[in-house]
Amino acid sequence: MIERLLPGDVSCAATREETVPDGTLFPEEEELIARSVAKRRNDFATARACARRAMGRLGLEPVAVLHGKRGMPLWPDGIVGSLTHCDGYRAAALARAADVLSLGVDAEPHAPLPEGVGELVVRPSERERFAAPRTGEAGGIHWDRLLFSAKESVFKTWYPLTLTELDFDEADLTFRREGDDRAGDPAAGGTFTARLLRTDPAVPPVLDGRWRVEDGIVATAVLLRPNWRDGPAGSGAGWVQES
Repeated sequence: MIERLLPGDVSCAATREETVPDGTLFPEEEELIARSVAKRRNDFATARACARRAMGRLGLEPVAVLHGKRGMPLWPDGIVGSLTHCDGYRAAALARAADVLSLGVDAEPHAPLPEGVGELVVRPSERERFAAPRTGEAGGIHWDRLLFSAKESVFKTWYPLTLTELDFDEADLTFRREGDDRAGDPAAGGTFTARLLRTDPAVPPVLDGRWRVEDGIVATAVLLRPNWRDGPAGSGAGWVQES
C-alpha cells in the first residue's frame, strides 16, 4: 500500500503481521523496549523488520534502527526514511539521501477519530472543505482520520530537517481525490497539499503528498527532493524521480 504512494527510488516494505519471530531485534534495540508492554514491543519489532527488508532492497546490510528525539528513527549514513505502525499494518520507506532529502509515511485505521481529537487536529479552514464535517465521513472517506495521518506524514518530513516541533494547527491541508469509484476499485486515493504556517529555511512553505484508503487502512506519504529549491516557488517538488 505504501509503495503505491512513493516513487520507484524509495524502497518500501510492509506487513499485516502483528508479531515477528524472537531474535528479530538487535541487542541495542532490545534495550530500548526492555520495559515496554507487549503491544509496544510488537509495534517496534515489526516496523524494524520492515525497515531491514527495505534496506536489503537498497543493497544495504541490516543494521539496528535506534531512535532520537521525538522517536525519530536513526538511519545509516546516507539514508533517509520513515516508519509507521498501527493495528493491522506496519511499514517502512527508505531512500538514499542523494535522491531524497526527507520523507514521511503514516498509516492509521480507517475510522473516525476518537471524540475530542478532531478539535485538536482540524483547522477551521480544513473543516469547511469537508463535505460532511460533522461526521468526518464523505464519499466513503473518514476525512478527519485522513487529515490526522497526512499531518503525521508532514511532521515526519519536517522534523529531521528542522529538529523543531510542528503542531497540528501549523499546517493547512487541501485534499484532492483521484479515480472513479464506479470503476469497481474498492480503494480510494489522491493527493494533498500542506501549506506550512510555520516556516524554516530548510523546508519549503508547501509540501505535497499522496494518500490511499484500502482494506480498512488509510495511508499517507510526503517526500521532499534535495533540489526542491530549483522547482516552482513554494513547491516541495517531491514526486518526480531525478534522472
